[in-house]
Amino acid sequence: MSIQEVSAEQLAELFHHYHQALDPEQDCNSKSAHESWTRISQQEKKRLVAAARLAILEMTSHVMERENSRRYYAQPGQAEWGC
Repeated sequence: MSIQEVSAEQLAELFHHYHQALDPEQDCNSKSAHESWTRISQQEKKRLVAAARLAILEMTSHVMERENSRRYYAQPGQAEWGC
């Protein structure tokens, strides 16, 4: 799966899930430790989705920059040498 195929909503939901699961301050038996994505406020969801969109945008731009920086270089065996 490429970064273009990941939706911001999916990323935000997964991030929320793992954030809850890895929080060392949460008691395993507490209700907040298992708070599901459907139970958090719309405002919090929007904030997480916006953060996920920014992260995807940043990752995509870094990949494109890396690809663009290489497009002017010849592939191995294709370089023309002139003297």
